[in-house]
Amino acid sequence: MPVKNTLPGAADRGPSKTEVFKSATTATIKALGGVKEATVSYTPVAANLRAGISPDGEVRLPMPPHKLTTDSVVRLRGAADAAALRLKHHDAAVHARRMPLNKDAVDAYNAMEQSRVEVIGARQYTGVSKNLGEALEQRLAHEGYQTASAFSHINTADALRVLIHSRCEAINMGTVSAHVRDVLKSEFGTKLDSDLDALADNVGNQKASADILRRLIDTLDLEHDNLQEIEQEEDDGDQDDADQEAGEEEGDENQGDQEDPEVESGEAPSGAMEMDAEAPEDDEGQAQGEATAENIDEDAEASDTPPQPGHNRGTHKERYRAFTTRFDQIEDAADLCDPQELARLRVQLDRQLAHLQGVVSRLANRLQRKLMAQQQRSWEFDLEEGLLDAGRLARIVANPTHSLSFKREKETKFRDTVVSLLIDNSGSMRGRPISIAAMTADLLARTLERCAVKVEILGFTTSQWKGGQSRRLWTEEGKPANPGRLNDLRHIVYKSADMPWRRARKNLGLMLREGILKENIDGEALAWAHNRLAARGEQRRILMIISDGAPVDDSTLSVNPGNYLEQHLREVIAYIENKSDIQLLAIGIGHDVTRYYRRAVTLMDAEELGGAVMSQLTDLFEEDHRSSRFGAAPLVV
Repeated sequence: MPVKNTLPGAADRGPSKTEVFKSATTATIKALGGVKEATVSYTPVAANLRAGISPDGEVRLPMPPHKLTTDSVVRLRGAADAAALRLKHHDAAVHARRMPLNKDAVDAYNAMEQSRVEVIGARQYTGVSKNLGEALEQRLAHEGYQTASAFSHINTADALRVLIHSRCEAINMGTVSAHVRDVLKSEFGTKLDSDLDALADNVGNQKASADILRRLIDTLDLEHDNLQEIEQEEDDGDQDDADQEAGEEEGDENQGDQEDPEVESGEAPSGAMEMDAEAPEDDEGQAQGEATAENIDEDAEASDTPPQPGHNRGTHKERYRAFTTRFDQIEDAADLCDPQELARLRVQLDRQLAHLQGVVSRLANRLQRKLMAQQQRSWEFDLEEGLLDAGRLARIVANPTHSLSFKREKETKFRDTVVSLLIDNSGSMRGRPISIAAMTADLLARTLERCAVKVEILGFTTSQWKGGQSRRLWTEEGKPANPGRLNDLRHIVYKSADMPWRRARKNLGLMLREGILKENIDGEALAWAHNRLAARGEQRRILMIISDGAPVDDSTLSVNPGNYLEQHLREVIAYIENKSDIQLLAIGIGHDVTRYYRRAVTLMDAEELGGAVMSQLTDLFEEDHRSSRFGAAPLVV
């Protein structure tokens, strides 16, 4: 009988510690949330979802690493308890009744509601209190709030979570949490105490708590409380329902007493002919409107002028602009961190590189072989001058009448190339995605440098949360309408194209620094990276952006149309793809970026990033690049 080959002990190995931990966490969510049929999934993009609950009710938690660490356990336990408590104590209908309209107010409202359900669970279970406290401390530390000295340095939603938890005293405050609490206390004094005390007394009553949350939002000047308007609308709605019921009852009573003479005589009711006569006009008007829309689209496609940026349907079109560029920064990575911390971060990156080095290194070697193959030397033979061709000396020995033969090396057809890697340094990239991006950038720089291809590594974020100095200036000038981009840009140069990798290697560790990742304004960052490439003299220029979704800046979007940043990004992409000879490639992590970029790859697992970068670059180098009929003129923002 044939014997089946198996690894020793494979049958007895059993599930890994990570799988056991995930199973226990799933069971805890179902028990604590009181929903036995709850669907729990683990995904690398769960951190972007509020309280780990998707719109369809699925609980999504951050994917734990293969080797569990203390930080990953704390993050997963905190997210699991927060999601379970939301399932147990949150009513979406009650929550929606008092939902604000302003973006900042909505974020604050949602964060405070999540804090409310967490307080309920923390008061009931000591273990939940411990998990939530450690997770909050970890989040605040990752945001870099331990160095915050004013309320403007702290995200409003995070600040309100700290205020509520510290007032309700349901969790133990860590060092960073206590520091944030002290900063907020010096900022507000006793201004919010009465509302916070009322919330602490009513955490079990969501309707009463929602009214208190709206008062807090009003006190913070995020949005005016419209409780009276809502109550009036509810009273009007109740009255309308009562009138409708009374009318229906009266109609039922009259229906049995008499019949409609028009219906009885076979004639249509009065007004029916008018409705029929108006119907064709409505259809004609609708068709005319659709034709007009099609004509507009055709005109836009035929024109070389890009559409005006930053507008919603039905609003006035306005060109994208910045309220002020006075506070924007273009910084070298070494200037944003002291040398000792930069060296420590580089060591941390090297430790993570050791885990990923094998797979990506093989792909890097494959890319190197393809690049070197395009740079193979070729020769011209049988020349009258040049280098002596030793391979043809034998025929001279056989027949001395033959003349000497010379050869000359041909110029290589491989064009000078520069690659620019633009990395999204937004807060949503925190954790595994930014680590993988930093490792990929490091390996890419080393590989291309061996192939005589120059590479620069850039990052983009903002210097502050909540608009920074730009928003304060806008407030001081009376908050004019449609101010445009309302935050302080921070563009980071980790490695310039002419700098060797050995001099820039420490700079890449800055991506792992807590607090460096904030908002992302992709359109201006893409234009900045494009203009840097346009100023260079290489024949082939490649721009690769690594991002995890659409541009987001709460300060800008709260006072401009909702698609303001996204529309500008689309215009910049259209210009580069259609009117520039710079090749553009996008890689999305956890989010589909193919709706923006013509050439794009979407990765659901950050571990795939290194392989995707190398394979896409390989394809680009193998292609015959389109003729540079457009040139690479600077893109004006």
